[in-house]
Amino acid sequence: MTTLCVIPARGGSKGVPRKNLLDVGGKPLIVWTIEQALAVTDLDVVVSTDDEEIAAVARAAGARVPWLRPPELAQDTTPTEPVVRHAIEQVSAERGRPDAVLLLQATSPVRHGDTLARALAEFSDTGVDSMVGVVEQPPFIWQAGDPPTAAYDVAARPRRQDLTDETRRYRETGSLYVTRTEIYEQHDNRLGGTIGLFVMAEDEGIDIDTELDVALAVRLLTAR
Repeated sequence: MTTLCVIPARGGSKGVPRKNLLDVGGKPLIVWTIEQALAVTDLDVVVSTDDEEIAAVARAAGARVPWLRPPELAQDTTPTEPVVRHAIEQVSAERGRPDAVLLLQATSPVRHGDTLARALAEFSDTGVDSMVGVVEQPPFIWQAGDPPTAAYDVAARPRRQDLTDETRRYRETGSLYVTRTEIYEQHDNRLGGTIGLFVMAEDEGIDIDTELDVALAVRLLTAR
């Protein structure tokens, strides 16, 4: 199975300006993800960006940046799926159509050394059509409304140690997705068909949106 790894990296950022190039533990944020991807055998690691500076940093780190993303795919409101489809089309014309796509978000840089290899192996072994990285979280989730509703039975409040596979809850990390190429082509979505969960370690669930997230990511990345 041939796998294309796409790392989207837009130049603009609202919460943390120039986030993808932010110094995180002595490296630009995006470099952590590039290096993790390059450590996996036989991955075609491509950074999709509209920004010349990000492109230069990505190339220096060893990723391919064979094109700059067109402006219409680099707006504040641009979803990720058209960006990945654009990458699939470009790479297919250049090197042939990949069988699957590993989508990595640079803003979730905390991944263990074997995480990506395990995710790809699990994707292959299970035969699912798409897979999403998740971390376990307590089931005490509420949805606002009139009245508000709980995602658990308030009359039989569960204990964490008593949770079963059916009652466990997980949060999508945004860190990684593995998807058969035809799912993007047919459904315009990173998730479709038979979907599998790839359970990640709790510390891998960080998504950098604030300065506090940055500080926590630095602590975790440099403590290894």
